[in-house]
Amino acid sequence: MARDTWAYREVAVESVIDPRTGALVIRPMAGQAFAPTLPVHCSRALSDPAQYPAGTRFLLSAKLTDRLGGPQFLYAYHGDPVTVLSKAAASKFLAAFRRGRI
Repeated sequence: MARDTWAYREVAVESVIDPRTGALVIRPMAGQAFAPTLPVHCSRALSDPAQYPAGTRFLLSAKLTDRLGGPQFLYAYHGDPVTVLSKAAASKFLAAFRRGRI
């Protein structure tokens, strides 16, 4: 089955340390349509502390989904390009998102 590219949208995410496990997890940045507590399923390389330290921001193409009626999460295909965002670029993206909201 082909991917529905219309279901995907750009989402700014960041790597944070999970307080329960101490592992790096990827979460949406605050100020978007998604809660910062929403899990993100993406390439494992993004949560590898040897490649990207905690606090690294990324721009992903992701869609909101669930698995067989389970809890919702953001899904980003592991083969899609990922952009590492600087703090200024992330702020600019979030500001443009806020201006575009209805």
